[in-house]
Amino acid sequence: MPDHKERESLLHTGNGLHNYLALSTSFSSEGQIADIETGFGPSEADLMVSGVQEITLSWHNIHAFVPQASRKLKSCWSRSDPLDKPEPPKHILKNVSGFVKPGQLLAIMGASGAGKTTLLDTLTMRRQSKLTMQGLVLINGHVVNPTSMTSISAYVQQDDLFIGTLTVREHLRFQALVRMHRSISYKQRMKRVQEVIVELGLSKCADTIIGVPSRIKGISGGEMKRLAFASEVLTNPPLMFCDEPTSGLDSFMAQNVVAVLKQMAQRGKSIICTIHQPSSELYTMFDSILFLAEGRTAYLGDPRNALHFFKKNGYICPSNYNPADYFVQTLAVVPGKEETCRKTVSAICDAFCHSPEGRSLKQMDEQHEGKFMNKPHGSSLRKSPYKASWWAQFCAVLWRSAVSILREPLVVRMRMYQTSVIAIVLGLLYLNQGMDQNGVQNINGAMFLMLTNMTFQNYFGVINVFCLELPIFLREHWNGMYRTDVYFLAKTLAELPIYIIIPTVFTTIMYWMVGLYPDPGKFFTCLLIVTLVANCACSFGYMISCMSNSITMALSLGPPLLTPLLLFGGFFLNTASIPSYALWVQYISWFKYSNEALNINQWKDVNYIACPRDNMTCLSSGKMILDNYYFVKEDLWFNIGMLLVLLVVFRLIGYIFLYMKARRRN
Repeated sequence: MPDHKERESLLHTGNGLHNYLALSTSFSSEGQIADIETGFGPSEADLMVSGVQEITLSWHNIHAFVPQASRKLKSCWSRSDPLDKPEPPKHILKNVSGFVKPGQLLAIMGASGAGKTTLLDTLTMRRQSKLTMQGLVLINGHVVNPTSMTSISAYVQQDDLFIGTLTVREHLRFQALVRMHRSISYKQRMKRVQEVIVELGLSKCADTIIGVPSRIKGISGGEMKRLAFASEVLTNPPLMFCDEPTSGLDSFMAQNVVAVLKQMAQRGKSIICTIHQPSSELYTMFDSILFLAEGRTAYLGDPRNALHFFKKNGYICPSNYNPADYFVQTLAVVPGKEETCRKTVSAICDAFCHSPEGRSLKQMDEQHEGKFMNKPHGSSLRKSPYKASWWAQFCAVLWRSAVSILREPLVVRMRMYQTSVIAIVLGLLYLNQGMDQNGVQNINGAMFLMLTNMTFQNYFGVINVFCLELPIFLREHWNGMYRTDVYFLAKTLAELPIYIIIPTVFTTIMYWMVGLYPDPGKFFTCLLIVTLVANCACSFGYMISCMSNSITMALSLGPPLLTPLLLFGGFFLNTASIPSYALWVQYISWFKYSNEALNINQWKDVNYIACPRDNMTCLSSGKMILDNYYFVKEDLWFNIGMLLVLLVVFRLIGYIFLYMKARRRN
């Protein structure tokens, strides 16, 4: 196997593609053959050569297909028309091959719809669930699997997704805690965080809140983009992918971002990025260019040689024109001129296939295809993508969630203000109820209002928790930062104090103002019941939030699901009069268990209730009230236990839905 200097000389002398072919062949071995579809592959250590973290990534004969929608009915009265014939899958990538070497910055360019993002997603093993891929992706001559790719690469996506209430330093601290190997000490992690802050020019905004657009003012767009790079380079990955890193930036900031990528590449990293409309200055900064057109390779090689290639095929870039713009326009399909443009694209792609570079790529493809065809699947065990231990992940996510909640003004201050005001208003309406017939009705109404208020306030308080953070969670989870159970458990535990404090404040104010049974034991039992109701509502909200794909969907599902549970609570509908076909609903209604528990707690020790002399149906004792509602006083702790069961079951169902969303779709 050639050493480092030998490899460098091979890659920079003679025909680069032919030399790369010989080099990558020498890296592979029969015992490390694996299949990308099986999920097996070489370990992270196997992917390094002689202990040097240098990555040569190559892809061969990549095809990508996506299913299309069914044809619509041509007419609603013609029986001869096809009813719903499926369309053939759309061919997005067509036999695309290429490579990127250590120390090289490769830019993927092309018009909209050329397949740039699809190719990047395919190479990073983050393919969409409906996307079907064929072909080989190799690292140093080995077929790579998603877990290995995640462990040795970094992916800077186009959208900058952050927890906006954290500062820049806190965000990088969290990244260091969950992305660095567990053997690295805390002091070394924090030292690395400071180094990255300085290297990427984030010192001025290190202690500034990242911010939430249109809500919380934070750092600028350029600083946010650099923070995205800082998050990925913390672990010093040898391979990086960037999806349109200059999107939304002005020319100055775009040049700074590409300069950062260039500096990283000069340190021996292999970097691939998609880029949209780069300036002429940016174009010259790339080491290699891959032009895609209609899913095919139109050119792969040095940016300066691209001028000669297109000129040779009859497309001469004007001297005062940006080469990138000219080439992209040449390869674009213009509306109204589709047939002519597709002929032009086909001619250029065919010309590249017959060029020396194209023939070398084809020879490389044939050799790798022959080598990996009909080989037994690898038997190496799947390696965990998580660098940190379960406990370290849990502590880091819990810390971040707690900080985020405490800095969110609507969560703490406004919720406390809302709870106090509602409790005082209701307390004034039901102030000092007496033990008479009117008092019985009012007290029962006040207790049920406690349950409904705690339900709706806390349900709608958490309905957007997982919907809002779902993109961030999926990105971080697929980056191998933390497990699904860690995120779900830490997120719910971080919010738990709020959903203990809120019902405590509400119950404390309302219990004594209304004049419920004046006994400390009864008060704390009531407090326990109301707190369990608040957390049942939270659990139900978590479940709906995890089931839903958007906040709109979650908000739409809430009312129709909550209304039946509310009706079967025993206040609006007597338990004995529930139709037999609907009996099952009451068993999943926390209103039913909590309303019965509150009534038992309030009335079981009341022996006298004043009755008017002319009222023959007077409820003169607490026992008569419980019998009237078909409540059994011995069921108090059974009802409290069922509230705990529902609390756990709803959260468990929510976790299952979140886990299903988080499963890696390969």
